[in-house]
Amino acid sequence: MILEVVDIRIDESKQTEFNEAILRGVRTAIAPAKGFRGFKVNHSIESPNRYLLMIYWDTLENHMVDFRGSPAFTEWRSIVGPFFTQAPAVEHFNLVGKSD
Repeated sequence: MILEVVDIRIDESKQTEFNEAILRGVRTAIAPAKGFRGFKVNHSIESPNRYLLMIYWDTLENHMVDFRGSPAFTEWRSIVGPFFTQAPAVEHFNLVGKSD
């Protein structure tokens, strides 16, 4: 399983609207994608303009090819993109260990 971590920055005065948009976007555009396994969204306490979106995929290709090459990616960006103050930073991770 692959973990995609997306570091998102928004205008902090639009938190309420963004909270709704990011959840709607994940549920409608990303969740139906091939290889999608789950997600978490965290909002920073110290930096109110910062969010971390964590998405679990079966494979890297499920994200980079299947999802990003689909119309669902355009739908996703149309829902959340207007809130971004800069391009999100995206990285992918393999699990090394976890707590029980």
